[in-house]
Amino acid sequence: MCNLYRMTGNAQAIAQLFAADTAGRNLPPFHEIFPDQMAPVVVAQDGARRLDMMRWGWPPFGQVKRPVTNIRNLDSPMWRGALADPARRCLVPVTEFSEWSLTPDPATGRKRKHWFTMRDAPLFAFAGLWRPTPEGARFAFLTCEANMTVGAVHPKAMPVMLRPGADCDRWLSAPLERAAALQCPFPDAEMHEVAPDDSPQEETSAQGKLL
Repeated sequence: MCNLYRMTGNAQAIAQLFAADTAGRNLPPFHEIFPDQMAPVVVAQDGARRLDMMRWGWPPFGQVKRPVTNIRNLDSPMWRGALADPARRCLVPVTEFSEWSLTPDPATGRKRKHWFTMRDAPLFAFAGLWRPTPEGARFAFLTCEANMTVGAVHPKAMPVMLRPGADCDRWLSAPLERAAALQCPFPDAEMHEVAPDDSPQEETSAQGKLL
């Protein structure tokens, strides 16, 4: 699962790439976004897209005790209602995302973060779902089977990555089955791992839950 990502693009880039109204909002660089933190999200309602700030982590439900950060099983009744309603889908702008190594680094004895991004697209999106709550809107994003690039570090899953343009348009507006079909590994040739020297400083990560 992905429980850490980065969004260092500015509001103007989000407006241009995702056709979203930023309402004159400026954004600071988000060098590391962990679960339960606020992050930029693009939603579409009444034929218009807007940039909002939401908290990462779907509210707990049933036997789940912690907010849900990643969504894998789209057949679950928990997600079908939101998935079927285009107004409850969202784009989560991203510049890079991170997965922890499976084994410790021999030199340091600690696991390290591996950062991944899309080639030739400095800003892309995760396919997300959101919901209002009394404490404010919250979101989570879809994961899928890992491709070879991410799977070499984290074989269980990777986020559902969307290119700006047709993929994002489809996620925000297509009927249920066409939108759900976007839940697939991103092509290896179109992404890469960021050099370790370009990665941010390590911080203690918050934990999320994958359903």
